Amino acid sequence: METSRSYGRDLLRGIALFARTRSNWSLLHQEMTIDVLLPEWMQESAIHGVIARVDTRTIEPLRRLGVPCVDVRCSRSFPGIPQVETDDQKVAALAFEHLWDRGFRRFAFCGFQFAHYSDARLRFFQKLVVAAGCPLSVYETPGRRDATLSSLEESGVIDAAAMSAWLKSLTSPTGLFVCNDIRGQQVLNACRTLDLAVPDDVAVIGVDDDDAVCPLSDPPLTSVRPDAERAGYRAAEILDAMMNGEPAPARVEYIPPTTVVQRMSTQVMAVEDREVARVCRFIREHACDGIDVNDVTEFTSLSRRQLERRFRTELNRTLHEEITAARLTRVKQLLQETRMTLEQIAPLAGFSHKESLSAVFKRDLGETPGEYRRRIISHGE
Repeated sequence: METSRSYGRDLLRGIALFARTRSNWSLLHQEMTIDVLLPEWMQESAIHGVIARVDTRTIEPLRRLGVPCVDVRCSRSFPGIPQVETDDQKVAALAFEHLWDRGFRRFAFCGFQFAHYSDARLRFFQKLVVAAGCPLSVYETPGRRDATLSSLEESGVIDAAAMSAWLKSLTSPTGLFVCNDIRGQQVLNACRTLDLAVPDDVAVIGVDDDDAVCPLSDPPLTSVRPDAERAGYRAAEILDAMMNGEPAPARVEYIPPTTVVQRMSTQVMAVEDREVARVCRFIREHACDGIDVNDVTEFTSLSRRQLERRFRTELNRTLHEEITAARLTRVKQLLQETRMTLEQIAPLAGFSHKESLSAVFKRDLGETPGEYRRRIISHGE
């Protein structure tokens, strides 16, 4: 099982948590990537059970071990091998609902052809979009059915030109669901090269909530967080039962995802009025620099009255409220992700001093900055 991805690491955490509940469990693990073959030492060790990312290249060596095995890759079924998998139907539903709640009524999907998880997420996402009566544009990097998962995902980098042409063809604003965070980073890199505004023109949501990929993306990538730790724990439970003589479950056990972790790549309300969308982007990028309504009206070709009217029509708020909201978003981020004091945060969020920050925060959000920080910490978010 790979340690190179957050999903694999969380599976291992779940397995380790179960092992602590058993006094007779000892775990053997070797750091590896997702498509490697079985280590040679497994053929010679006194192993009583295996939890693995099973595929066509590893199934026969695993069977020769002659011990119970649980599959947590689930790319295809193998007789006698129980499977524990993330529920991709619920993953797609969370992604769709997140984009829908932000006002998107045009959708797109970007994935890898023949990657099993990508195919499943596209299928379920497409059903939701069609049921809502909305348009859907799909792009998948071409692949071979027998290719390894790593090669399918790496081909997305080679295929950048074709993917970029597809991205340019999308009508703004579009809510874009990508099959995983690796694909999301590739899409965001392409959008940056094309000067496509994210999230104003294209809002992007991935899957896995990878703690390395998502924050490193530009802008940081919103992602559906699966419950891989629970999947690992459940796989260990099943293996334990099989090692004690119980039969292997015949059905795949699906583990629902936990939530959507929102970051900048979807932090927007979809706006059909492109000038309003352009102004929103300007506000989001410069609100913390101390701009006011006059700076915004100088940026646009519209009069202040026209702009205020169109803001009311599209977003049901004023320019001043939009500037304040952008500043408070920055405050919440710094409260959650750092240990900075209000004195340090205020100038970074466009406030002249901490007193005005506290007053606006309490007025608009109903709690003090300190109360917000304590609540976030207590909830473990």
